[in-house]
Amino acid sequence: MKNLDEIAEKIEADMDEKDEVREVALKSSRSVIRLCSSAIRMIHKDADKATEYIDEAKEELHRLRGITNDFPALFHSGFVETAMQEFVEAKVLNAIIHNEDIPDPDSLGVTSEGYLLGMGDVIGELRRRAVDNLRHGNMEISSDCLDMMEELYEFLMRFHYPSSMVAIKRKQDIARGVIEKTRGEVAVSMRAHSLERKISESK
Repeated sequence: MKNLDEIAEKIEADMDEKDEVREVALKSSRSVIRLCSSAIRMIHKDADKATEYIDEAKEELHRLRGITNDFPALFHSGFVETAMQEFVEAKVLNAIIHNEDIPDPDSLGVTSEGYLLGMGDVIGELRRRAVDNLRHGNMEISSDCLDMMEELYEFLMRFHYPSSMVAIKRKQDIARGVIEKTRGEVAVSMRAHSLERKISESK
């Protein structure tokens, strides 16, 4: 067994390399998530100013894919997909706000799984936009947001796969609840707005 030391050294070199790549990849993933979170916050405040964050996130995601490309175990460990999910959420929400075509997975450089999970999160952000506009009396925008939420939900419901492939069932369940709640709030606000208008016109 004279070659055990040689074998151990090779394994250590291999594992050390993977560990170093993992640390760099984790940092990159966190950067993508942070940039996308900033982009989403900015989209709700001033959509035109979100582009810078999205562009930075795109570059960082490209870097993350390059880092993990030769390490399948790292690529599929979860944190890369989480970064993709956040990027999809920011890009799709931004496209919707600017009335642009929805980007597909290939154009975003993400997996189908990351894309579906990100699309599920967009529904929650559209609810946020709907509620914000309800508070300001913008019934039409809120109603449009609800319509888009329902359209995205129908898109998500086309996919029925086991959770071991993609955790889409949970996203579908959450989306259903969010839409039902938003639908009720929009309906109540629209009735109240209509009543206020009638009262005002009768004076």
